[in-house]
Amino acid sequence: MAKLDFANTVKGSLLEGFYPTGWDYQKIDQCCDLGLEGVTKRASFWHDEFAPEPVDSLAKMEQRMGEEIAQVIMETRANNQQLAIILPVGPMGMYKYVVNMLTRHQVSADHMTTFNMDEWSDREGNTMPPDQDGGFEKAMNEALFDPLGDLTVPKQQRNFATKANLPTYADKIKAIKQSGGKLVTVYGIGRACHIAFWEPQIGDEYSNDSDWRAQTHRIGQALHPLTVEQNSLHSFASRFTLIPCWANTVGPGLFLESDYCIGGADGIYPSRGACWQGMSLCVTLQYGPSRWVTSSWMPTIPGKLIFMKELAGPLRPEAH
Repeated sequence: MAKLDFANTVKGSLLEGFYPTGWDYQKIDQCCDLGLEGVTKRASFWHDEFAPEPVDSLAKMEQRMGEEIAQVIMETRANNQQLAIILPVGPMGMYKYVVNMLTRHQVSADHMTTFNMDEWSDREGNTMPPDQDGGFEKAMNEALFDPLGDLTVPKQQRNFATKANLPTYADKIKAIKQSGGKLVTVYGIGRACHIAFWEPQIGDEYSNDSDWRAQTHRIGQALHPLTVEQNSLHSFASRFTLIPCWANTVGPGLFLESDYCIGGADGIYPSRGACWQGMSLCVTLQYGPSRWVTSSWMPTIPGKLIFMKELAGPLRPEAH
């Protein structure tokens, strides 16, 4: 009997047409078979100053991401240089290490302008109130801005992805870079291989990568079902009914212009030996740049991608 798998059973199923049209299933399978050594082998499309960094634990990943972020903040401060930094809500654990390092060294973040990369919205781009549970502005205030106390980023230098403010990001970042400032992006990788909420189906809207890469933002971007499910599991206690189906988000015209990027991947369940982010990590590192795989562009930029090494596989089935 022939081997049964996704590719030879999808036709006529409910999943036909569900996954992004530009995904190459055979290439995805090849990436998932590589294992740690293969996934971290330098690819031709990697930037010379990009490096993957496997770690053994969630605590170590959060610590290393926090150290990287704090180091950028302290270096730009020491150089009397402005810092524009695009920040995620997810992962989040690194922010406590940023707070600890800046507090310990008494380094102010008042030279820093933050740009939250996305926010839940409705179809028209109207976002969650800043005090609503699950909203990104509330999460950032609680994790980073409030704990920094007197060292914090001034309120007028905190940017959130509202309908009115998101379109101003590009000009604000451009002004900071033209003054000699630095642009840094911190990111996680979505189940659908998104960065921010720049979803894979957006690739269908463009005939070439150059036009796709030029886009700076989206107001009221439709979320891929994989994105909703991912967030239901990891931010909403499986309660998908609380999650909006749209979001405002930065685009590749901003995050792919970064001087440096700091990424993290922690999507495993150690107590069960299971993971949700293995495919996304392997594809990010070895698939090669594609506008249907947003995260595949991150190795083309200077930076580090810090990840829990179990995610590298090789990814094999195991019943749980």
